[in-house]
Amino acid sequence: MKKLLLLAALSFLAAPLFAQAKPCDELKSEISAKLQAKGVKDPDSRLAIVSTEEVKDQKVVGSCEGGKKKITYEAAGASSAPKADAAAKPAGN
Repeated sequence: MKKLLLLAALSFLAAPLFAQAKPCDELKSEISAKLQAKGVKDPDSRLAIVSTEEVKDQKVVGSCEGGKKKITYEAAGASSAPKADAAAKPAGN
């Protein structure tokens, strides 16, 4: 009986590890479909697959390749890059 309980407990603990083993492109497609079904994803927003180290201000919505990569969501109009018009202005104006 103890072995059965131990096996059941280990299977519950191991389940998230198997879920993370999903290929990133497949997980990204599933997340995109769920967002569109809920009316959350706007056509100008984007999902991106990035390494864990590259995550900055984006919202992480998934993890893949055993946690080595993250799927991030960036809403339309939000960007971590500097605005082009601000960068083009001469200093002192």
